Amino acid sequence: MRSVILHYHLFKNAGTSLDESFKANFEADQWVTQEFPSDAHKNQKQLHKWIAQSDKARCFSSHTASLPPPKIEGVRIFPVIFLRHPIDRVASVYAFERKQGSDTYGSELARSTDLSGYVEARLSRLHDYQCRNFHVNRFAAMFPRSPGSVLERAQQAALNLPFVGVVSRFEQSLQKLEIALRDFGFPDITLKSTQKNVSRDIDMTMDERLEEIRDKMSPAMYQALIEANRDDIAFFDAVDSKF
Repeated sequence: MRSVILHYHLFKNAGTSLDESFKANFEADQWVTQEFPSDAHKNQKQLHKWIAQSDKARCFSSHTASLPPPKIEGVRIFPVIFLRHPIDRVASVYAFERKQGSDTYGSELARSTDLSGYVEARLSRLHDYQCRNFHVNRFAAMFPRSPGSVLERAQQAALNLPFVGVVSRFEQSLQKLEIALRDFGFPDITLKSTQKNVSRDIDMTMDERLEEIRDKMSPAMYQALIEANRDDIAFFDAVDSKF
């Protein structure tokens, strides 16, 4: 059996820092990355093909790969995914897109308005989950046909995945992940904490971060952001409490 790591690199969830830690453990052709279409069927089909045909690769990373991890004969897959406090993540997404300088919708929007305006515009888009329950929608995809709400299916995914990290507990999460990966088939792996692609002050406490965000937004839009992320906040709190 070939053992591989599959990193679900969720946008602004410390994925770049984690990938740097992974890269330090593998040869250049053993860490690979690729992106996939939003259509669930095509996404799963191409993800399966990518891993099955990349014989030399041992660590796969993708922003757009969808759960569940594919089942491939002769391959054992260890999925890795990190959570971040949803309100803190929104502020980080805004800060990143504001300085990114690209011509994407999010980047152009961030450069043209403040945080309240950015949140208001994204929440007005029906199927835009960048500022609305981002995590539960990604996790719930693991059980698309199961009964229950999006939150319930996300909670089911968190219980079934071998590892879910927390960005605000990054070093502690790396320690847990390192132990799990050594048991899985990577006995020599060493994961060192690095800081890459950081958009906000990492030395602030979570309460300080949330207070800063609240101060930068109108009261109405901050409350709207909270309401739009009720499921995500509950999901984050449940996973975070396990640490």
